[in-house]
Amino acid sequence: MRTRDLALIGAGYWGKNLARNFLNLGALHTLCDSNPETLAAYGKEYADVRQEQSFDHVLANPEVSRVAIAAPAVHHFNLASAALEAGKDVYVEKPLCLNPDDAKALIEIAKKNGRVLMVGHLLQYHAYVEKLNEMVRGGELGKLYYVTSNRLNLGKIRQEENSLWSFAPHDISVILGLAGGLPDEVVCHGEQYLTDGVADTTLTQLKFSSGLRAHIYVSWLNPFKEQKLTVVGSDGMAVFDDTKPWDEKLTVYRKYLTWTEGKFPSVNKSDGEAIVVEQSEPLRSECQHFIDSCETRAVPRTDGAEGLRVLQVLDAAQQSLDTNGATVSPSTTRTKATFFAHSTATIDNGAVLGQETKVWHYSHISDNAVVGPRCNIGQNVFLAPTVNIGSNVKIQNNVSVYAGTTIEDDVFLGPSCALTNVSNPRSQVVRRDAYEETVIRRGATIGANATIVCGVTIGRYAFIAAGAVVTKDVPDYATVMGVPARQTGWMSRHGHRLEFSNGEATCLESGLRYALKNNEVRCTDIAENAVLPGQLSTGEHVYRICKAA
Repeated sequence: MRTRDLALIGAGYWGKNLARNFLNLGALHTLCDSNPETLAAYGKEYADVRQEQSFDHVLANPEVSRVAIAAPAVHHFNLASAALEAGKDVYVEKPLCLNPDDAKALIEIAKKNGRVLMVGHLLQYHAYVEKLNEMVRGGELGKLYYVTSNRLNLGKIRQEENSLWSFAPHDISVILGLAGGLPDEVVCHGEQYLTDGVADTTLTQLKFSSGLRAHIYVSWLNPFKEQKLTVVGSDGMAVFDDTKPWDEKLTVYRKYLTWTEGKFPSVNKSDGEAIVVEQSEPLRSECQHFIDSCETRAVPRTDGAEGLRVLQVLDAAQQSLDTNGATVSPSTTRTKATFFAHSTATIDNGAVLGQETKVWHYSHISDNAVVGPRCNIGQNVFLAPTVNIGSNVKIQNNVSVYAGTTIEDDVFLGPSCALTNVSNPRSQVVRRDAYEETVIRRGATIGANATIVCGVTIGRYAFIAAGAVVTKDVPDYATVMGVPARQTGWMSRHGHRLEFSNGEATCLESGLRYALKNNEVRCTDIAENAVLPGQLSTGEHVYRICKAA
């Protein structure tokens, strides 16, 4: 009997399809989603499946050995990297993440931890695409000339990503598989009609060194649904139309040209030959492939490297789109130009820095350190090898972050705060293989000159006062101060003291409500891992104003 050891992270729009398949395959152990209403919508057939709102609890559960991630793409890197570091095999829905450097980092993390990393490029597991690949590899179509792909529909209209990133990854994956490698040149044109900055329609052209050309046309502003891939070769043409009934999805037109002695071709028109394969559900096949890869430790068909190649093309297409159709090579990664490092900063080879991150005077980012997007690394900061920093982290001047430390999203490290990784250091005793883990959870604040003794976990949105010395774990939302640090109360996400009455409190600045139960605080209006809505992400009052109120 198959072991039920898989957790699904993100149980909503697309997650419900993965949940159904992993359940039917006997692998689903946990459904994890920050929205309790999403979890409550699952029926009685999921009665034996654990429900969980905390991703951290999933990672800490020894019964879960693999996770499937169907969260918004902006969260893929942080979720996947955390799961891989926790020793879980990982399946990530497309795209793998949002930039090639993050993809490279995930590949390295998976390799370091001996974990399976697979990307959900669904079309690669479609029986007719598998047949089409077999025909191309077998030479049935001859030398490939060009490939066209149209993926059109009316809706679902997105605001968080454009049609290129929403619709094109599957088709890019298939085309790269048929071509056998990356294109030399990518050109992309598109237009935005409904939402500023979000292209509703794009046309991407790929040019390969073999002479193969491809174009990918995607749009969610089209009156009819179309999912059609046409492959034209010297000896035949094949059309894969996924909107047609199963036995009509793949049609091949063989020997469509006759060459005369004068080498002038004439067209042989025919109705084409329908190719029929055994019917199967592509998503079930994909889920089964992930399970099999985990059990056999074989490299998945759509592994991290394949996900990286697709991201390189997507990134190049986006660069071209942003520059009005300029020609871009996929080997030119946007991320190399989208973080800022002061001329006095040292960035070692192998360090990964996310987009819009800034590194200031005399700071040193070591080899294999990973820094997420939109971080601000102040002056004279040192990040050791293998350190993993989340997104939107602010590290003030004169801070050293040593190996063994994990810092999640939205953390604030105050000036000259001290982090350690060995609790009993001796110069004569080498303890490089005995570093103690320190975890600073999302949204926490470490005050100026505070000391965090290694081996502790600082909870989400906890507040460590200036000069405090922390020697033990700190709960979520707790305020601690003193030497050694002791808890003095609770603090909201906006950094204001919470005064509880009958287990309830309201933040004076944001109006967000909080509940205290069994000595644990939770925000009842927004999930702990949710991004603050725009109107709440800009502060209106400093602490002393709310304190005076």
